[in-house]
Amino acid sequence: MLSRGVYYYSRVLATTVGRSNPCTAHRRSRFPATFSLTEDARRFRRVVFERRMASGSGEEKQQKFPPQRQDSQPGREHVMDPVPQATSRDYKPANKLQGKVALVTGGDSGIGRAVCHCFALEGATVAFTYVKSHEEKDAQDTLQMLKEAKTEDAKDPIAVPADLGFDENCKRVVEEVVNAYGRIDILVNNAAEQHKAASIEEIDEQRLERVFRTNVFSYFFMTRHALKHMKEGSSIINTTSVVAYKGNPKLLDYTATKGAIVSFMRGLALQLVGRGIRVNGVAPGPIWTPLIPASFDKEETQKFGSEVPMKRAGQPIEVAPCYVFLASNADSSYITGQVIHPNGMNPFSSLMAVGLTI
Repeated sequence: MLSRGVYYYSRVLATTVGRSNPCTAHRRSRFPATFSLTEDARRFRRVVFERRMASGSGEEKQQKFPPQRQDSQPGREHVMDPVPQATSRDYKPANKLQGKVALVTGGDSGIGRAVCHCFALEGATVAFTYVKSHEEKDAQDTLQMLKEAKTEDAKDPIAVPADLGFDENCKRVVEEVVNAYGRIDILVNNAAEQHKAASIEEIDEQRLERVFRTNVFSYFFMTRHALKHMKEGSSIINTTSVVAYKGNPKLLDYTATKGAIVSFMRGLALQLVGRGIRVNGVAPGPIWTPLIPASFDKEETQKFGSEVPMKRAGQPIEVAPCYVFLASNADSSYITGQVIHPNGMNPFSSLMAVGLTI
């Protein structure tokens, strides 16, 4: 049963979406003037989730996702129900990244898309990578979002297809971005894949190498090539995970990569502090992204996120401001070698993080 407020809000949204807004007249509307029944239903679900996310009320305890499953990694955002929330009308940009050039790996969907969008709103020129052919639609949707969100002085965004598990591909991505924009001020290592396994005996050498190539090798390769074009005041942000601190028996190889990323981040921060380049991390908890239906069965997807004290999964837009904070010298100039934990209050990981920091 939906509250009267949620129902009213959904009707207001349905009748106002697509109208001209004098406050945002310089940006084209992302939404068409008419909707199919399917699009209306998915939009209504999203309104409900946004209301629950904002309210923090007991209503959020009832959250369940529709059963769904995708058969290939890294998953497609445009077929998810509801579509992950990459934007929020409550987000208020303040030109924190004006004039900066940002490169985000895996920026076509999920957390990466929300980060790209927030960066664009904050004035940055944004480039992102995606998996060719599999993520074409998500990449084009994100590219359009960024074009509409970018500020007047920012350059047009670009999307670069690449398999980042190999050094030569990472070098090509960096060169393409530098050729377009001249430099890199912010590097976000975010690309990832994960596969469920009941036992370590199911994880063969080929799969182990594939997961480490995407989740760890790419972070090394992208960083070493991007550093040639980064100056004092630049920032590197690595996406790790809550599982690096509390473990996950069904995602053993993925968990190992996320632990490696934490160690990589801390060591790199010490290495680059003398050059004036800050290195930090973000360790999200259960966030509604394409990796979820692409990794778990329908039943697991349906109750995803219910195990944390907030009793729900987070949305990408609830994580993206962490990246803005770490990328902005105005906000975090004295912060390096640290991890932010947007995880729905997972006390174990938070305590572990404090222990590692002290």
